[in-house]
Amino acid sequence: MKKAALFLSPVLLLVIAVLTLRESAQAGTRPSSVPLVVEPAPEAAKISAEGRVVAYPGYEVEIGADFAGRVARVLVDEQSVVKKGDILAEIDASEEEAALRQALSRVREAEADLRLSEAEVSRAAQLLESKVGTRQSLDKAERDRDAASARRQTAGAEVERLTALLRKAAIRAPFSGTILSRHISAGETVERGTPAFSLADLAKLRIEAEVDEMDTDRVKLGAPARITAEGGGSWSGKVEEIPDAVAGRKLKPQDPSKPLDTRVLLVKVALDSRENLKLGRRVEVEIAAQSSR
Repeated sequence: MKKAALFLSPVLLLVIAVLTLRESAQAGTRPSSVPLVVEPAPEAAKISAEGRVVAYPGYEVEIGADFAGRVARVLVDEQSVVKKGDILAEIDASEEEAALRQALSRVREAEADLRLSEAEVSRAAQLLESKVGTRQSLDKAERDRDAASARRQTAGAEVERLTALLRKAAIRAPFSGTILSRHISAGETVERGTPAFSLADLAKLRIEAEVDEMDTDRVKLGAPARITAEGGGSWSGKVEEIPDAVAGRKLKPQDPSKPLDTRVLLVKVALDSRENLKLGRRVEVEIAAQSSR
């Protein structure tokens, strides 16, 4: 019995091997139950650029004094919110005010002379018509009337000049916004053109991104952008303006390995939200690139 068991062992092993091969062949005909693994598409290429928060054109200005004299009073300070036309400061214009009062008096005198001259012309014309007066008297009355009219016009022009000058003594806000800085104080003397205030409309902010000139063909209008700032904060936006020419850098690169003389495209990015963004803040910008092919 012991010898028979030893004799049958190779046969059993052969049968087992055949059955195993048959099962393997049958398994190959069945659909595989292993799920198909799909590799994720590579993330779209992005253009990285440095930028800063700027105001739209015309919404960040330096307001200068348009009248020379002593500052009588300053009505606003930094961070004051003002409306268009609000008086920010006043410059003493007492001499011009006195001159305006005199000019108004001369206007009234000239108007009285003009009325009298017109009456003289009317009277001289009636006398000439009734054969009592002379043509010479009428001509003189008309000359006097014309001279009185000219004096009235001159006096009126002086009133207009002084009135316009006095308007300049009041420094007004050209649009609604926030006072960023104040450069004058009450009591000091200023010249015409002296900077007085910096004003900006903080609701009119966007990003100016310095895109390397090598990437100019990959930037397209409407491309989505992501803005981040050092210290935290993230904002979204889209490209709304692409200039026609490259320019020199305005920002010093934070990476010291980058050259300073690189030409850049100053791409403007409109913001979806301006919350917690400060004018002039430096930011990092990532713009979705479009293939240049």
